Amino acid sequence: MTEEYRDHPVRSYVLTSGRAHPTRNTLRPETLLVAVDGRAVPATLSRPQRELLRLCRGTLALAEAAAYLAMPVSLVAVMVSDLVDTGHLTIRSNHQAHVLPPRDVLEKVLDGLRNL
Repeated sequence: MTEEYRDHPVRSYVLTSGRAHPTRNTLRPETLLVAVDGRAVPATLSRPQRELLRLCRGTLALAEAAAYLAMPVSLVAVMVSDLVDTGHLTIRSNHQAHVLPPRDVLEKVLDGLRNL
């Protein structure tokens, strides 16, 4: 069974105050998000923003959050950007996924390639 398109009663541009682009250009679908502990949730946040903060109590990728909210990634990116700007969400660094091996290992690999 396939899910049918489900329209939202509130238009996307209302949720983003008319903005189509996030204030941060580093947000990608795989960007990891975490809600900041101990921050009070302002009453001015929309229901989707509150739900986004609830979802991000653990680490969650932007694309996953969009899927849970049943909203386009581009729309959720704008909401995420706003919540990062106000200090309610943080972007978790995934530098550890791109750690290079020690220099001596790289030199051995390079030497091995040169000997081919």
